[in-house]
Amino acid sequence: MIKLIGAILIMIATTWTGFEAARHLSERPKQLRLLKSSLQSLEAEIMYGQTPLHEAAGRLAEQLSKPLAGFFADFAKKLTDTETTVREAWEASLKEVWKQTALKQGEFEIMKQFGETLGRHDRLSQQKQIMLTLTHLEREEADARDKQMKYEKMVKSLGLLSGLLLIILFI
Repeated sequence: MIKLIGAILIMIATTWTGFEAARHLSERPKQLRLLKSSLQSLEAEIMYGQTPLHEAAGRLAEQLSKPLAGFFADFAKKLTDTETTVREAWEASLKEVWKQTALKQGEFEIMKQFGETLGRHDRLSQQKQIMLTLTHLEREEADARDKQMKYEKMVKSLGLLSGLLLIILFI
């Protein structure tokens, strides 16, 4: 009886682990699309609304879902409440929220580079920087979709099969 309960617990744990890894793979493209749309909204606020950066970030935070909403809310708060540069506020907000995302180091570097140019140029140059960042994020999104297509099913199956292997080895 104890062996049966142990086997069931092993199967549940390994299958759950496989499904969590697969969820992580499927979250990355979704979050990249959300990040791209948020940058496009930021571009519209800067170019056409001529909204100050802290207000634009606050509006974005209200429109987005977590974890990106937290990033833009934190960024807007740092801009208004502290004596800091845009680059420092952007980078600090990125570091705080990044652990909660499914995004990789490559996307972090792209966003960090974008933050270094944010608020330093005129509107037209800023628009070009946003377009460049969007191009980089599109490439990362294509890579994320490829990995999702290749590995999502495999990771789920691997979780289940590793549980079966462990049960066979213990019995």
